Amino acid sequence: MDNREQILAKLTTILVDDFEIDADAISLEANLYQDLDLDSIDAVDLVIKLQQLTGKKIKPEEFKSVRTVADVVNAIEALVQG
Repeated sequence: MDNREQILAKLTTILVDDFEIDADAISLEANLYQDLDLDSIDAVDLVIKLQQLTGKKIKPEEFKSVRTVADVVNAIEALVQG
């Protein structure tokens, strides 16, 4: 995962396959909780999936401010490059 497009593609795959979200609903502006209907347990599951994907530990406080798909992409991009 070298760039934002690859991160978004992987994230979209996870959201569709694991959380049964319609791919058409996923955009950078989509709110994870309001638009995509994730709850706090889903958010924890998503963090676990992203940790497996990146091979890096994600601190819960780093993910607390995440609200949109773009926020997730930004957080993963920072994690991978950091």
